[in-house]
Amino acid sequence: MSTALKPNAELALAFASSSSRPSYSKPNSTQLPRMPSGSLPNNFSGLSLASSSGLSQSKHVCSLSKNDSGESSGGFSYKDAGVDIDAGAELVRRIAKMAPGIGGFGGFFPLGDSYLVAGTDGVGTKLKLAFDTGIHDTIGIDLVAMSVNDIVTSGAKPLFFLDYYATSRLDVDLAEKVIKGIVDGCQQSDCALLGGETAEMPGFYAEGEYDLSGCAVGIVKKDSVINGKNIVAGDVLIGLPSSGVHSNGFSLVRRVLAHSGLSLKDQLPGKSVTLGEALMAPTVIYVKQVLNIISKGGVKGIAHITGGGFTDNIPRVFPKGLGAVIYNGSWEIPAVFKWIQEAGRIEDAEMRRTFNMGIGMVLVVSREASRRILEDDNGAYCIGEVVTGEGVSYR
Repeated sequence: MSTALKPNAELALAFASSSSRPSYSKPNSTQLPRMPSGSLPNNFSGLSLASSSGLSQSKHVCSLSKNDSGESSGGFSYKDAGVDIDAGAELVRRIAKMAPGIGGFGGFFPLGDSYLVAGTDGVGTKLKLAFDTGIHDTIGIDLVAMSVNDIVTSGAKPLFFLDYYATSRLDVDLAEKVIKGIVDGCQQSDCALLGGETAEMPGFYAEGEYDLSGCAVGIVKKDSVINGKNIVAGDVLIGLPSSGVHSNGFSLVRRVLAHSGLSLKDQLPGKSVTLGEALMAPTVIYVKQVLNIISKGGVKGIAHITGGGFTDNIPRVFPKGLGAVIYNGSWEIPAVFKWIQEAGRIEDAEMRRTFNMGIGMVLVVSREASRRILEDDNGAYCIGEVVTGEGVSYR
């Protein structure tokens, strides 16, 4: 449908507004158009649209934490640790009533023959481990990763990033370490750190602690959007390996750690790194790798595996009536997850819905494309396939 575009002066002013930290680059001043309500397509599976009014199989790697009778052994869960994924999903459902289209990996805004794609996030209670370990120079990479990995699922190339750093008393040396990580993350994703906000809020945070959030904006041609609508049964799931826990599930991780009898300085069982080092490994930024794979064709849908794990994130990119079968043993689950599951006596289903289990990004591709990707892209795994039905199952 062809519709005239009107300048959105209010949005342009919002992007041009000043912050307490100057911009790191000077973008061209551009007014962003707004389309009338109802003029955007609504068939983007797993992606949000902004409205102007969002093949191998083998053994089980992780054993079920159940006793011989099949009853739960009383292991930890994400909800027990204070995070209710179902409540989060309910909130999204309610918000969607007020802002239709909300709930995908990225939000779309029309700009000529393209879409701006935006995403925002933080790093959750991984910050608590940063405070405990003193590792502050990589937490900024996590911050950038959480947003740019979301928007690249649509095929969007990140353009710029904005951050928010808040603390009770500004420690300049500490803040510099954090922002250095943000700069590093932007360089890895080939986007500009446009600026940010530094907020000093006396009495609000504990001494030496801070909070982080950020926002990434990218762009993709309208005819190049990866939206999942062409996915069919028989398509292949390609998994890209994670560096570990990334930036989700740390409330559960911290609870397991507290009950394990180990400290962050203790060695990860069977490995030469400490638990602190393993848990603080920065989130992989997949932008360049994913855009390179997309450029060669055959990619139909992409899921960023964050909170909700495989269980909740992979189905977000499927048309109705389709689900996924994951091949057990088709990739090596990192030792840190095996330790978390054993120390916390956590059931398989809970692990799969909380953590990425070693796969941080899943691409849904044609069988022809899967062969090329597996030959060309070192580290990628064939982890499953699309099937008729809904949900995610394992075999």
